Amino acid sequence: MTELAAIVESVRAARGVAHKRDIAPVLARLRAGAPTTIRNGDDCAAIPEGDSFLLFAIEGFLPEFVAAEPRFAGWCGVMVNVSDIYAMGGRPVLALAILGMPLGRIAIPTIQRILAGGAAVCEAAGIPVAGGHSIDAAEPIYGLAALGTVHPGRVLRNSGARDGDVLILTKGLGIGVFSAALKQGALSAEDYARMLASTTQLNAVGADLGTMAGVHAVTDVTGFGLLGHALEICRGSNLRARISAQDVPILQGASALAAAGFITGASARNWDSYGEAIVLPEALPPVERALLCDPQTSGGLLIAVSPEAVLGVLAHVRASGFAQAAVIGDIRGGEAGIEIT
Repeated sequence: MTELAAIVESVRAARGVAHKRDIAPVLARLRAGAPTTIRNGDDCAAIPEGDSFLLFAIEGFLPEFVAAEPRFAGWCGVMVNVSDIYAMGGRPVLALAILGMPLGRIAIPTIQRILAGGAAVCEAAGIPVAGGHSIDAAEPIYGLAALGTVHPGRVLRNSGARDGDVLILTKGLGIGVFSAALKQGALSAEDYARMLASTTQLNAVGADLGTMAGVHAVTDVTGFGLLGHALEICRGSNLRARISAQDVPILQGASALAAAGFITGASARNWDSYGEAIVLPEALPPVERALLCDPQTSGGLLIAVSPEAVLGVLAHVRASGFAQAAVIGDIRGGEAGIEIT
């Protein structure tokens, strides 16, 4: 175990992890009276500014599994922020770095590799790192405050889905499963390469979606898993989703690892926090439920699009490099929630 991995493991084991249901009441009070995009739990705060919206996203924690490779840790510490901007149809324009490291416990070259990973993401997204702030911290913290822009007519929210919309998921699930296997030394080189390829793929296609007719709602799939983020769309739009479990793309190798028991604790906590709003078929294997709740680091985009536009949007997403993109279900009227078929 590397120095970075050991510190992350010890700090997080000591502090425990809060359920989403525990955090939600706090966030609800903070959002009272805030702009609509904040109240709805969108991926960014969207602030009107002249003839455009400013999109603001911030993230500052390292995923546990990336602690084995500092440069990759830096990459993932930045990907989520930039993805939030893409998920609202925007383009990132500027970033400020946030760095907290337990000085004296992590070597300077390790920190430099983390920063190099983050800089690589910004370069790929075409944005400068204009500065930032650093502190001595008990837990490794690294991420960005990212700023983007979007035309008001192209803003994509998680609350715009319409009855009859079709759901598209752009990336396969299974990053949490790979993470669990990696921590136990059971992840093959091939599966590690798949994990890297998925998590380091920018969701830049989101900036195109805001210009495409028929795209009504978008969010990115991250720590709360596919079901958690799909539920945000349902609750924001006051509609119900039907998702076909067999149509949900899964990263190659993830199902076998999950069946072997490599499932994160976060998957179970996700289910505990929102499972009451999900209807599962009686025959659904527990492993499949775990994958549907699997926490993703830099997961794909979940898109609600009209039936007339779905083929064009799906073709564009696949042509943009998302080979596993697939139709996974639809949106219909009814009480906000999700039915798995």
